[in-house]
Amino acid sequence: MLIAGEASGDLHASNLITSLRKLDSKAEFKFFGGDLMAKAARALPEVHYENMNVMGFSEVIRKLPQIMRNLNAAKRMVREFRPDVLILVDYPSFNLKIAKYAHNLGIKVDYFISPKVWAWKEWRVKQIKKYVDHLYSILPFEVGFFQKHGYEVTYVGNPSVQEMDYALGHLPPRKHFVERQGLNNPEKPIIALLPGSRKGEIRNNLPLMIAAARRFPDYDYVVAAAPAVPEKFYREVAQDPGLQLVFGSTPTLLKYSRAAIVTSGTATLETALIGTPQVVCYRGNGSKFTYKLMEKVLKVKFVSLPNLIVGNSVVPELLLHLCTPAAIARELSPLLQNSPKREWQVSGYKNMRRRLGNSIASDYVAELITESLGVTPGDPEDIEQQKEDPQPPRRPKRRKKRKSSNAAPTDNSTPDAISDTETTINTQDTDSGIKSTVSDVQVTDSDTKNIENP
Repeated sequence: MLIAGEASGDLHASNLITSLRKLDSKAEFKFFGGDLMAKAARALPEVHYENMNVMGFSEVIRKLPQIMRNLNAAKRMVREFRPDVLILVDYPSFNLKIAKYAHNLGIKVDYFISPKVWAWKEWRVKQIKKYVDHLYSILPFEVGFFQKHGYEVTYVGNPSVQEMDYALGHLPPRKHFVERQGLNNPEKPIIALLPGSRKGEIRNNLPLMIAAARRFPDYDYVVAAAPAVPEKFYREVAQDPGLQLVFGSTPTLLKYSRAAIVTSGTATLETALIGTPQVVCYRGNGSKFTYKLMEKVLKVKFVSLPNLIVGNSVVPELLLHLCTPAAIARELSPLLQNSPKREWQVSGYKNMRRRLGNSIASDYVAELITESLGVTPGDPEDIEQQKEDPQPPRRPKRRKKRKSSNAAPTDNSTPDAISDTETTINTQDTDSGIKSTVSDVQVTDSDTKNIENP
């Protein structure tokens, strides 16, 4: 049983399902999630993540009945399906409630992609220690953080490393890319604009990015558009008749750009892995007061993943009221030239890449989970047959329950920071011959959300 609450969770959970199926061709899945998980699990989601993810306090209040229905549905699925392991993915407001519920049912609970407790809400470490059997981290510095709290976690590698390596290995020639995307000036160097994947982010950051990029007339600026956001929305926000948009080719756009302006989030890590110098910004609904408040709340010196992983200022960060067209242009200018600042970033990227390592996160997690459950990998011939005989997504039939080995219920009553902070609402808070649950549901706060999600 898997639950993913937004696009990134759908991607990571789908990769995990694929890795688990390699080890057990008879694995059974139920899930909340998206199309990628449906393809990997060969079944339709019980609830699609588009009906789950909300952001901003007002939207949380407005959709509170739906949030509660989702929470109750997740608990019901855990209770009825009795997974051999519940795997949670980030988003602690919701997932730690599910972790507690499953723990009290005697179900093994694992966490894939840790909540950013090293950045804020450190008190949640106590809940993790109490309800989570093992945590699989995708950020190397998290190991030391949790060790200080007496909790052992396993660094399994970062999924973005393989994703960007794959993209770099399948790049079309620049000429073909420019022609296929219909860019206006094929010979002009490009400044890539990555304003985020949510409408609130785009509305707040895209106009500032365009205003900054226009200060460099010798360059074309091109927007890396999010697949789920309509082109019409970008044009309404930009108010730029000649706006150039690229859908579904962000790594290629980054590779063929001289530099990028990137909204704080996982995209900063992906940009660094591609090797493109960048200015990180996050306007949000920012004010000086909000900025001062953020400084008090955050437990980390940096908010972008490249800086957090290296532990140094590799890329410039312009947050809230400090994010202006003039400030962006000032930081961007030296990156467009062969300058010491550009060389500093490229060198920092190499350091970051070494620290991330080469482990394939989904494969490593799948191996650890199946080993912990004592599962023997499935017949390779069965696995090959699955590849040769794909089936369309369908509703899974419930398999006859095996006698559960779960214990009886008990009564045991530090990286891209600005990108995935959630609003805390008290009312809301795979696998191999095994059943499992991956959960990735989040309620986000638009003012602090981008204190980063890998």
